[in-house]
Amino acid sequence: MKLGLLLLLLLLATLPIAAYAQDSIAVTSNDRYPNTFSSGSANVQPFDTKAKRFNDWSVSVGGGAAFMVHSDLKSITDKKINWGYNSYVSLDKQITHVVGISLIYQRGETNQRGQLEGAAGVAAGVAEAKTKYNQIALMGDVNFSNLLRRVDNHSPYRWALHGYAGVGLMNFNTSLYDNNEFRWSTTPARIPLFINQKLDINSIYYQIGAGLKYKVSKLIDIEARTMYIISGDDEFDGGGNAGPADYDVTSKVSKYNMLDKRRSDNAWTVNLGVSFKLGKHNSHLAWHDPLQEAYYRTYVLENKSTELVVCEKGDLDNDGVCDDWDRQLDTPAGARVDGAGVALDMDLDGVIDLYDKCVTVPGPVENQGCPTTTK
Repeated sequence: MKLGLLLLLLLLATLPIAAYAQDSIAVTSNDRYPNTFSSGSANVQPFDTKAKRFNDWSVSVGGGAAFMVHSDLKSITDKKINWGYNSYVSLDKQITHVVGISLIYQRGETNQRGQLEGAAGVAAGVAEAKTKYNQIALMGDVNFSNLLRRVDNHSPYRWALHGYAGVGLMNFNTSLYDNNEFRWSTTPARIPLFINQKLDINSIYYQIGAGLKYKVSKLIDIEARTMYIISGDDEFDGGGNAGPADYDVTSKVSKYNMLDKRRSDNAWTVNLGVSFKLGKHNSHLAWHDPLQEAYYRTYVLENKSTELVVCEKGDLDNDGVCDDWDRQLDTPAGARVDGAGVALDMDLDGVIDLYDKCVTVPGPVENQGCPTTTK
């Protein structure tokens, strides 16, 4: 009973507050814009193509080197580099000044080497493998320079550090040659090891990386970019089809997939690219820092010398009311005036107080504002 009574009292006490709150944030009845309570700003307008101040689309192309690194067969072995290549093209959309997204296509090739242990390695020698790949992915882009830029940094903004992460699908073709099991031979009949992975749901890969961009002009950026590709596949380096035989010590299968404990063969790319910014505006959203703009405008206002101009049009009748809002520009000298510069007439008889001999009593103009006496 007491709990129910307490809840009722609380409800009655909060009803006026709730009613006032609903009223204070109510949307205006017109069909244009919400009020400042519901929108958070008095400067509101519909956001459409005409309202945009910045370009937000670009096309990027680039290319460079590719290496198989964390894998069974590697591109860098015994201080020797087996070079591969990587190329890409992407369609980029900047969502905010910090976050963007890209649809990217990559094509490349890696060359790697590896040798089995023990007698099998002596017989096979150093195996050489090649991987050709095609990748398509959706990739996110974070502009760390806009995210971490200091508020007191007013230097020219032409360099930007970007971070990337994405997921996609790939197909690849691999080949592996050695001097024993995987070689061209008719006696005995042997061929190199070939693997063809098609583009399907089983070929998902991931990539992360970073890039350093330089703004050449309002239309062009150049970028040095490095990416780490996580294939999620133990066959990406050409080491063969992963299977139970790899773990069977009695199996005679060449166990190239067991040279590294990782079950994912990963690659590394280093690229130099160019971005072409699309649109009619002078600046791209990726190069805009709204915080810097706000601080710059505040700085301009704080350092702007303001001159207070009083009575820009003067006061020709010297009644103390500026001509800008004086409703009677020819007030007689010495007459008292109201805020609009009109001479006072206390008794409203048509004779201003300056000439009225009877200020508080109405009278005709002929009698200087005093009432006429009748006998």
